[in-house]
Amino acid sequence: MSAPGVLSFTQQGWEQVLAKVKWALVYLDAACAESLHWGCGSTRLLEAVGGPACHLREFEPAAVGGGAEQPKAVFVLSCLLKGRTVETLRDIICRSHFQYCVVVTAVNHAVHLTANHVPAAAAAELEGQPVFEQLEEKLCEWMGNMNYTAEVLHVPLLLAPVAPHLALTPAFASLFPLLPQDVHLLNSARPDKRRLGSLSEVDATALPPELLLQIRCLVSGLSSLCEHLGVREECFAVGSLSRIIAADLANYGPAKNRRKTATGRASVVFVDRTLDLTGAVGHHGDNLVEKIISVLPQLPGHTNDVMVNMVELTALQNEEKNQSMVAPGCLAQSNDPAARALWEALLSTKHKEAVMEVRRHLVEAASRENLPIKMSMGRATPGQLMSYIQLFKNNVKALVNHCGLLQLGLATVQTLKHLQTAKWDNFLAFERLLLQSIGESTMSVVLNQLLPMIKPLDERTNDDYSPEELLILLIYIYSISGEFTVDKNLGEAEEKVKKALAQVFCKESELSPLLQKITGCDSSIKLTFHKCKITTDELFASLRDIAGARNLMKQFKSVYVPGNHTHQASYKPLLKQVVEEIFNPERPDPVDIEHMSSGLTDLLKTGFSMFMKVSRPHPSDHPLLILFVVGGVTVSEAKMIKDLVPSLQPGTQVIVLSTRLLKPLNIPELLFATDRLHPDLGF
Repeated sequence: MSAPGVLSFTQQGWEQVLAKVKWALVYLDAACAESLHWGCGSTRLLEAVGGPACHLREFEPAAVGGGAEQPKAVFVLSCLLKGRTVETLRDIICRSHFQYCVVVTAVNHAVHLTANHVPAAAAAELEGQPVFEQLEEKLCEWMGNMNYTAEVLHVPLLLAPVAPHLALTPAFASLFPLLPQDVHLLNSARPDKRRLGSLSEVDATALPPELLLQIRCLVSGLSSLCEHLGVREECFAVGSLSRIIAADLANYGPAKNRRKTATGRASVVFVDRTLDLTGAVGHHGDNLVEKIISVLPQLPGHTNDVMVNMVELTALQNEEKNQSMVAPGCLAQSNDPAARALWEALLSTKHKEAVMEVRRHLVEAASRENLPIKMSMGRATPGQLMSYIQLFKNNVKALVNHCGLLQLGLATVQTLKHLQTAKWDNFLAFERLLLQSIGESTMSVVLNQLLPMIKPLDERTNDDYSPEELLILLIYIYSISGEFTVDKNLGEAEEKVKKALAQVFCKESELSPLLQKITGCDSSIKLTFHKCKITTDELFASLRDIAGARNLMKQFKSVYVPGNHTHQASYKPLLKQVVEEIFNPERPDPVDIEHMSSGLTDLLKTGFSMFMKVSRPHPSDHPLLILFVVGGVTVSEAKMIKDLVPSLQPGTQVIVLSTRLLKPLNIPELLFATDRLHPDLGF
């Protein structure tokens, strides 16, 4: 058995679930389905269920119940068992013939007590798990017989492990750090309390209860991960929401006992995504996987995987109507060691090498199956890769043996041929131009450079930018610039861009889902110029917030490196700066990486350190670094961290965790169309 990690943590959780599912109907919610998808695959679940029929269903109010020949059900849920979730459970069970129900929740009992307003002191005195026990009684009531069997248990199904060094938290995909405008909203919600001056003054007591509970659910899962890894963690934070999450983990009651007995040590560093959105919307990451997830359509119900069109491997014509007849392929290949090895290679190599790696795997697989392969050297082209993939088409045994590899091969071909991939280079060229302009001219000049590119639908060609792509460029400009002087010229330039953008929104023949959310209109007919102008005013208020996001930092104030006569201006990722500071050989006291003390002992240490030589906890103290990016991480950033840590401090292991895998288009959605303060917990 290898050292415990994100994959073993996820698989161990699923083994507990699989032990319960024999001959059962299994209902999964989207986040648990995604954890299963990356952790051990739906085939493992189907094998554990047994029987010829497929017994997997999506957990939703309209889900089909169980017939008379289906007496057992298992519900696997990522959320608190409260509100809408319990109502859906009741509805499904009442229209079924179950005699045995198991409900698995990814949130532990302690958090259920918090959600039910049980004070911490009272919770500590409680025997057993009363919230789960009460629900067990309800389940029997809904099944119609108190002698039937009901079981409610907690299994920490928090992660979707994408690679040994990278895992995501699908249930928290929409968790995103706060912006200065959120401080005004918090103030207006608490008129009788002291006014908050800035994000630095926002603590847990100032947050709405639903956001606090969401954070506590995340902390519950992270605490279980630390328990699995056998570590006692020191918590650190960069940014205001990260500070609240880190403090909650450091002072999390149920973790106190496990920390006393843990033999290993780890540093957990949380970082707010909003401090550097340049990396999230930029196109400088020279990575094939980043392009694949950006251009291929999303796998329904998932936040981190895509649909690969598999029609090419069938006898059907590759037409749109046939694409929905054949189940799509995807990137997650948790049950296929060869495909998983290729996937991990794609995550950690540059674009050109990755395409060559796909070719190498296809050639080796074809040779092993004795397929008539024509070898060719030089650059790997989409046509050449496709000719290798086609060799498997009429050989069922070869198809089955290499199904995972063929999905990754087709994903590569479809991405290389995609129109959006050609546009990727246009973005990159414009971003490089912006980098040079920002150092040499004012913000108003930079905005005026963007102006001619803002074109309404009737003037756009395929090479021009869509409204969503224009938002991506604006986020890039404001995030890389950081703080700037607001003058008359800037005001005028912003007004011109706002007006041009409002006209673009107005002239769209159909509003994309993102534009519908941003404008609050579900059809372009209802969208007036006045409404568009209000929308662009709101967008620019958020953009200014993004430009000022690093104002509260003392050390990490900029991600922009000005050019000089030997080097061009460049972008230096905030995550790179954070990691370099953690492993700075001189070990200065970190300025912007705040340590979160866990209770009295730490506070005494900090107090004594004023007049005695007591070393403060430092994030480089321990052999394991867990870096959690709140708000999403890109493939390139994860690769950069994985490569950088061992080069700075050999022997240190690093795990990158984040709420989701980012593509540029996710950011306008999270920034302009997500209610950051009030997540929907279903009650």
